[in-house]
Amino acid sequence: MANNDGSPGARAVRADIARLLDDLTMALKAAGQWQLLPPPPAALASPLPFCCDTLRFTEWVQWLFIPRTRALLAADAPLPAVSGIAPMAEEALRGCDWDTVDVIALLRRFDRLIAAAWA
Repeated sequence: MANNDGSPGARAVRADIARLLDDLTMALKAAGQWQLLPPPPAALASPLPFCCDTLRFTEWVQWLFIPRTRALLAADAPLPAVSGIAPMAEEALRGCDWDTVDVIALLRRFDRLIAAAWA
């Protein structure tokens, strides 16, 4: 299935991703990792993956990953062909002083849903 072919399977995966983004937002808020104020525009414009030189991973998720993924869904645009965000989350969140289990689990699920979108 192409991930935006309009088939029932594609629509279901896209709906699952939309719900997952809501769950991810709630998980970040519950963990106290949701920021009220955005970072400076220059921090969001980093050319490095995950803006790793200017943002914490959770800030990147909040200010770039979630909004960009929502925009793709709203525009019915193609989703990425692959996603490996969970391994980055595991590495970036290692040693945090908050419970990262839910956030990492949701990002693993995102990776699986992206794979399903192209199956």
